[in-house]
Amino acid sequence: MLGGFVVALIAVLIASFKPHTAKIAAPIYALAEGIVLGAISRAYSEMYDGIVTQAIGATMGVFIVMLLLYRSGVVKVTNKFRRIVMGATLGLLGFYLISFVIGIFAGYPSFINDASPLGIGFSVLVAGLAAFHLALDFDTIEQGVANKLPAHMEWFCALGLTVTLVWLYLEILRLLSKLREN
Repeated sequence: MLGGFVVALIAVLIASFKPHTAKIAAPIYALAEGIVLGAISRAYSEMYDGIVTQAIGATMGVFIVMLLLYRSGVVKVTNKFRRIVMGATLGLLGFYLISFVIGIFAGYPSFINDASPLGIGFSVLVAGLAAFHLALDFDTIEQGVANKLPAHMEWFCALGLTVTLVWLYLEILRLLSKLREN
């Protein structure tokens, strides 16, 4: 599983810095991440009956709702919206990094993975942030079409959307597992 994660991460990083490689990197990412998601999903499924089906359904539901909100103009991706979502994402990454370092010396902050109200709230916020990234992906795709970007950008945008959907699925899976423990 770790090997699949490393391959997926490398594929995304290469495509991020060299978008013209996305035509090759996207299928590699999908294959490697599929192996990782399969293993994670199986582990959750063994602990919680039916949770994977619920997580897939919820992920599809969030995708459809966000697409409808975006297309109807209820959610508008402005520069301010983009800055807020990206700032929150960087803040989350920083929080995870600090938590990891603290965890090395003093134990991992329990509320992140805990089924407490704080842990559940944290998972809701992270899943919400992942959902807002869908709007960013939709806007990037729409702008790419409007600006007639090169064909390799189709692969790049598809890879970005796939990464967001995987993140959203994993966060929903974590949230559902916390709710089942509670």
